[in-house]
Amino acid sequence: MWIEASIALRFLRQGRTQSLLILVGISVGVAVIVFVTALISGLQANVIDRTLGTQAHIRVEAPREVNRLARAGDGVLQLVLEDPRPQSLRPIDNWLQVRDVLDHLPGITAVSPLVSGPAFGRRGDAVESVALVGIDPPRYLRVIPLDAHMVEGQLRVGSGNVLVGRILADDLGLRLGGKLRLEAGDGRDAIVTIAGIFELGVRDLDSRYVYTDLKQAQSLLALPGGVTVIDLTVEKLFEADQLAARVRGLTGLQAESWMESNAQLMNALSSQSLSTRMISFFVAMSVALGIASVLAVSVAQRTREIGILRAMGTRRRQLLRVFLVQGAVLGLIGSAIGALAGLGLVWVFNRFGPGLFVIPLPPALIPAAMAIATIAGMGAALAPAWRASRLDPVEAIRG
Repeated sequence: MWIEASIALRFLRQGRTQSLLILVGISVGVAVIVFVTALISGLQANVIDRTLGTQAHIRVEAPREVNRLARAGDGVLQLVLEDPRPQSLRPIDNWLQVRDVLDHLPGITAVSPLVSGPAFGRRGDAVESVALVGIDPPRYLRVIPLDAHMVEGQLRVGSGNVLVGRILADDLGLRLGGKLRLEAGDGRDAIVTIAGIFELGVRDLDSRYVYTDLKQAQSLLALPGGVTVIDLTVEKLFEADQLAARVRGLTGLQAESWMESNAQLMNALSSQSLSTRMISFFVAMSVALGIASVLAVSVAQRTREIGILRAMGTRRRQLLRVFLVQGAVLGLIGSAIGALAGLGLVWVFNRFGPGLFVIPLPPALIPAAMAIATIAGMGAALAPAWRASRLDPVEAIRG
């Protein structure tokens, strides 16, 4: 093998210009693969983080109310034409048992029961429709990092204290320590104190959400001791669909994963991933074709040398390995230079880019890109190597 490697390196040195050009091409291709893959991965991670920063991975609720067939007698079912049933605010049956079951379900990292329902927020003559959310803070913070989104005050609920969104506070002229009347209908109301103001970065949430503790929300929404939603976080984000199906099977409740509620986002992420794979494939094909063309020219230029080597007793298998080594060396050196260039592009983007997000560099990306380029180089060398190994020594020397 040492002899084959020596001959391969000699051939590469003799064609310095060709070798240099193909190395530049491989380096550019690998740099593009590394940078584009890292960029798309970083963009996707940023989008997912921003999306899931304000919502649970799985949302568990009571089953929807549906119309049922009426019995006309003697076991006969009668079809009744009626409007769909309205979906009233209903608690989850036996939610404490459900919570305990979900606490021990593999793959689920956090379980947070909460009470959520509509109400009105009133301050003087100003009235706003709000979403009242009663939470158990220690559990809820494991699902939504609300404490990281506080802009004023403290994360303190209970004993008449609530948290409101920044836009809602601006609309109602609320400040820390100010008073807000919450009205949930049927004479159920309460005057609460603003303990903190948050900004989740989603307009609909910042303009409507009012966080309070479970007991006060249960009292206002006429759900004593009940909860309407159980929020879950999962260990592996893209297995949320499977876990949601398992939760439905175990509890008989309605469970919707973030992948279902953000179907358009998932389509966009899938399209981005597909486009990244296509770019990487065509760049790798370009690299392979470049290596193949250089080695094909090398075979044509070195026909006489190949003939002399064959006449001196070099076996076809050895000649085959000579050109395979050339392809591997070109791929390996070019990919190493390209990987460094890709790292440089990532650093430049993180340092001088728009600053919207930081591109992380997956640990396996560099070795994978180098392996792909090296394998592509060896694969591209197969045809020229086979042609060189099949040359007739006498004709090659004459040619």
